[in-house]
Amino acid sequence: MDMKRNGTHLKKPGNAAQIMTLREVAKYLGLHIMTVYKLTREGRVPAAKIGGQWRFKRDVLDGWLEDAMHRNASR
Repeated sequence: MDMKRNGTHLKKPGNAAQIMTLREVAKYLGLHIMTVYKLTREGRVPAAKIGGQWRFKRDVLDGWLEDAMHRNASR
């Protein structure tokens, strides 16, 4: 699906490039929003603070989650 902005067409980013909010990440991971917020503040979830708000890339989260699953499986 194309999005139109200022007369130009922008491609809607695919899932791999999607930028997510804290609330979206909490829903995606099946966690409470405050749990995600705490883990993010502690640096345990990959994120960037932009304009005072946390933002996450879905592909980075997927890689982080996959790495964590492999580490836990090897214990």
